[in-house]
Formats: sequence, C-alpha cells, structure tokens
Amino acid sequence: MVAFSGTVQSDFLKFLPSELDDKTKLIDFAAADFATYRQALINYVKATFPLDYNNFESSDFGTLLIELMSAVGHIQSNKADYLANENFLSTARSRDSVKRLLELVGVRLKGPISSAADAQIQVQTADDTVSAVFVAEANRTININSTEDGGPLSFTMYKLKSDGTVDLDQASTDLQIPTTADSGVVTANDVVLQEGSLVVESGSFTSPDAIKQVQLGQAPYVERSAQVFITGTAATQGIYKEEDNIYFASGPSDKVFQVTTDEDFRASILFGDNSIGQAPAVGDNYTITYRIGGGSRGNVAESFINAPLFVDLKRTGGAADLTNQQGTLENTSLATGGRNAETIESAKRYAPLFYRSQDRLVTLEDFKGHANRFASNFGSTGKAAAIVRRAFSSANIIDLFVLEKASDTQLRRATQEYKKQLLESIEPKKMLTDEIVIVDGLIRTLDLFLIITLDDNFRLGQNSIIQSARDLTQQYFNVDNSDFGESFIPQDLIRFILSNETNIRFARVDNVESPIKVGFNEIVQLNNLNISVEFV
Repeated sequence: MVAFSGTVQSDFLKFLPSELDDKTKLIDFAAADFATYRQALINYVKATFPLDYNNFESSDFGTLLIELMSAVGHIQSNKADYLANENFLSTARSRDSVKRLLELVGVRLKGPISSAADAQIQVQTADDTVSAVFVAEANRTININSTEDGGPLSFTMYKLKSDGTVDLDQASTDLQIPTTADSGVVTANDVVLQEGSLVVESGSFTSPDAIKQVQLGQAPYVERSAQVFITGTAATQGIYKEEDNIYFASGPSDKVFQVTTDEDFRASILFGDNSIGQAPAVGDNYTITYRIGGGSRGNVAESFINAPLFVDLKRTGGAADLTNQQGTLENTSLATGGRNAETIESAKRYAPLFYRSQDRLVTLEDFKGHANRFASNFGSTGKAAAIVRRAFSSANIIDLFVLEKASDTQLRRATQEYKKQLLESIEPKKMLTDEIVIVDGLIRTLDLFLIITLDDNFRLGQNSIIQSARDLTQQYFNVDNSDFGESFIPQDLIRFILSNETNIRFARVDNVESPIKVGFNEIVQLNNLNISVEFV
C-alpha cells in the first residue's frame, strides 16, 4: 500500500478565534500508531487551546479522551491498511481474499489432494481353479488411523487396467480382480488404494434456470475426484468431464462441469448453459461420485495398511464361487501424493502464469505453470520443467519433465495414471503442431553430514538445538524451495541455518565442499541427514 505522506490545512480552523490564526494547525495523515496519534493530538491541543487546557497528566480526564481517540485512530489505521492490502494479490494475506482475487481471473485455489498406493489382496486357499477375487462395493473402503494425527483415515480400492492406469470408470461398483496362485495362496496384485471416503449422491434437476449447480453434501472435497453421470434426453445423457474453467474450454454441446469450493472445501458442481457447455434439462437425473479427505496425513508407510477383507473367489470351469472368504489387504508401496490444500504462497507464484497464458499452452513457461498447478485423481505435481527437444517449422516436440510430490521433502517418479491425466489436460490447450512427451525428471539424492559448533554452556540444551538445525535443514530442502537445474551450494544452507538459529556459533557441511551442479532435468533431494556437535 502506498501511504499518503504530508499534511493538509483543516477547513474548520477558519472558524477559530482570530488570535489563533497565526498558529500552524496541521493534521498529519501519515500518523498510524497509538503513540504518534497521542503526541499529535497533544501538540494540536497545545497550539489551539493554550488557555483552555494545559494539563496533560495521565490521570487527567482530558488525557483519557486524547488516548481514547488515539486508540480509535490506531485501530482505524490498521483496518484501512489491512483492507487496502487485501485488494491486491501480492499483498493479500487472507486465504479468502486470495481466493476471491483469483476467481476474478478464472483461477481456483486447489483443495486437498489424496495419496495413492499399490496394494494386493491375498486369500489362503488350496483350490487351484480360482481365477479372480470379487470385492463388493460395500467392502471397497478400508478405515484406519493416521500416523500423523491419530485421526480416522479411509482408503478406497480401485482396479488397475492392463495399460497400468487406474480404472476410474469403476468408481462406485463391485470389483473383480484377476489372481495368481502360489503355495496355497491366491494373490490379486492389480489393486490401487486411493485415500478418501467414497461418496455417492444422486438427484434430479427441477429448476428451469439456464445455469444449473449442485452443491455436494460432504467435505472436504478431494481435488479431481468428482465423476458425473446424467440420465435424461439424448442430448444431455452421458458422462460429464471436469474442466478447470468451462468458460475457456467448452462449446455449446460439450458435456463438461466445473468444481467450485468454499472456505471449508465443500464443493459445488457447475454445469454449462447451452452456450458454454451442455446444460442438463429439467427432469434429468444425476449421479455424482466423489471422495472426501485428502492431505499429507494419507501418506502412510509401506505395509501400514494390513486389514482383513472379505471377498468372493471366482473359479473357472463353471464351478461355484467360494463366497465370503477372509483375506488380507496390504499396501505394497508407500502411499504418496497426498497434499494439503494449495497454500496462498503457491497460488501467488503460479496463478499469474495461468492468467498470462489465458488457459492456452504456447510457451515453455506456459507448460511449466500448467503442470505445476495440475492435480490428478492420483497424485500432484512436485516439480515440472519444459524444453524443446526438436523444433521444426511445421511441428515441435516438447519434453515436459515432471516429478510427483510424495511429501514436503520427497519427490518420486510420476505414475502412469498421473502422466495420462496430465497429458489429457494439455491436449485441448496446446498448439495443434506441438507434440508433448511426458518424461520422468531425475532425482539426485544427497546424504548430508552437518557439524554444528556450540558454546560450552549449551551442553545441557544441545538436543533442542540439534532438532532445530534438523528442522531448518528439512525446511531448506522443502520441494517448494527448489527447482530443476538448481545447484546445491553448502554455504547457502549454512547461511540459512545460522540466520534462523542464533545459538549455533558455526556450522559446516563435512562431506560436501563445493557446489553440486545438476542438469536442467535434475533436482537435489535430501536423503539422510546426520548432525554432530562440537563445543568451544
């Protein structure tokens, strides 16, 4: 905010007695704090009413009035500054303000994203005719407790297709998964666990309004998890596809919808109006499936989920099913990709890129910005970079390097499902002559040996200082603080630690002396951290 600096002559002073006309009576509009207001009012009273009031002791009633008005001025000044700051994206601090400012340019703050993990189902049986396990819809959700906060956590089962992508069309149906047999145990490996409770809502459109909207009943809504199916007329019936902004990406007959969320991440499904997107007709019925949950609390360790599961076993040769057989469900990989709602810092960083691109992908920066804000059903972008592999007058081949976010400090290779959904989101926005190839970014892992020097009188309190140094190092290596192609400079880490932990006299990285330079598609990631202490 640009504050007014200077003074103006008050108009009411012309009505004062003539003997006071020669005095300078000014109001300082730059005053902002209580002390400045108080002193300004005292100076004003001294100059204006020297004969009527001259007792400025703190116990005097007149001083009480001065201080009361100073307090009011201080509060109003703060409110004026706050309101002015909240009107601009660069200075806004309130999440609601940032949300509203971004909505003016067609950008929505991303809500929580759920984690995903590979899993398997095992059932003990000596029957060698078993070919598949059958999981009823009611048994697809597994409830456990989070290791992060101890609260309830739900995972929903999905089936992998032969191409390695997730069968999202089976969001709310029974699952039949092929098995392999070994030593009296049948195993179904084509299973993916998606964090979040599955919710199914249905209803009908009764309003004749051109723009139709359905508010979902449960929250928090998991990003990109909504699936919409409408039954009705030939023109309106079918599966509707989610778009970030239907006003930028749809024609009059396109079956699309847009998701909006409030401060509690309760979602609403917005349909078109027959000029921008297909509008459902009065009397049409809808079925909406979505998940609630999301966030980093769903990033659980391998084998953390180990729960009993009742299934039916399908047998070949026309043999009857083995019903209600108890097996076990276990996650065979880390659950990664869970991310809390988009921070306002991230929104301020990437939203201007979206606005400048006008939802078109032309420059390399456009592709990078789009990928960094993209959220799939199964994971979110940790880092992205784009480069032209080959340029021709008629066509360009663009490599888009991506890594998924596993946690605040960890990245991983993107899953096939994530790559598929990212490419699908790019296709309608890119130039016709551009060919986009999604490529895995490279991770350069770093084992760090940090030595900190403390004064001898900190021996008893060294554990808390060590923990502080560890937290600061983790913060420095937060994936949001680095990018592809950025070298690791040990001196920068040391400077960061020393500026935030004043009890540390000196620090050094024992095993890295010079900067670690990486390629344009590489990123440095902290692996193991060892901290030792020296005393002086």
